[in-house]
Amino acid sequence: MMKLNKIWLAIAIFILGMHSSIVFAQYPDRPIKMVVAYPPGGGTDIIARLIAPELGKQLGQNITIENRGGASGNIGTDAVVHSPPNGYTLLMGNIGPNAINVSIFKKMPYNPEKDLVPIALVGITPNVLITAPEFPIKNIPDLIKLAKSQPGRINFPSAGNGTSSHLSGVLMNSMANIDMVHIPYKGGGLAITDLLGGQVQVYFATIPAAMPFIKSGKVKAIAVTSETRSSALSDLPTIAESGLPGYSASTWYGLYAPKGTPNEVIDQIHKALMEVLKNPSVKEQMLQRGFEVATTSPAQFATFIHSEIAKWAKVVKLAGIEPE
Repeated sequence: MMKLNKIWLAIAIFILGMHSSIVFAQYPDRPIKMVVAYPPGGGTDIIARLIAPELGKQLGQNITIENRGGASGNIGTDAVVHSPPNGYTLLMGNIGPNAINVSIFKKMPYNPEKDLVPIALVGITPNVLITAPEFPIKNIPDLIKLAKSQPGRINFPSAGNGTSSHLSGVLMNSMANIDMVHIPYKGGGLAITDLLGGQVQVYFATIPAAMPFIKSGKVKAIAVTSETRSSALSDLPTIAESGLPGYSASTWYGLYAPKGTPNEVIDQIHKALMEVLKNPSVKEQMLQRGFEVATTSPAQFATFIHSEIAKWAKVVKLAGIEPE
């Protein structure tokens, strides 16, 4: 009798294994949703809309973008965390909700390392300091001089507390010993709108979000925040070479799935994503918008995220930002 039970158990395990393989082989059999935890118009939204159509072609299904902004990216990210772990809800994350926010918010609704599965790093871009054309500065020394003469009078927006646009300004305040006032928004597109309207004076925008306005002359580009010049704006100096040696801050973007998503599905998405990022047309479109293509394995991306959380925790502490 016991021998018979073992035989039936082996048969059941075999059938379950076969069923599992069939399920994975069929993925995806319906459209996929990619969540952007910000309103339309910012860097995360731009890179998601660049990647999604080509990734959909590789996977054989349409990928729709869902913008769920709020709480500096925490609301949309948390929505993905609590989605079924089946590969049909993905997150185009970035440095804010996936690395910085744990040092900014006292209570986080999720753990960025434990509650999400990293698929791959997709792109990196420095921020670019922009102003309205009529704002009376031409370079970083001009800005520092003006800020010192008018403490608390120059406002800089961000895409939300804890985003790189926020910490870029905090870092400049700290290193230049000035007092620009941070104004948090719910996304980068809204911040640029108010910059054009004169409600804020300077903005550490992501290059993809700022590029159309720079090219059209609607905003004036002053400097980039990376250690070296950006290939997308090669004529523009870095903040470091403009009078603040050692200054460096960049934004990165990566694809995630909810914790518990089967490894077979993660591998399939990763393989498809790598094909997308090798596509010369996609690479050129990313470069034109200010993204440097960055590809990793899921394990490499996980290691990178861990190092970024530690790095920005030190910056937040150095800047004296109190958790909210």
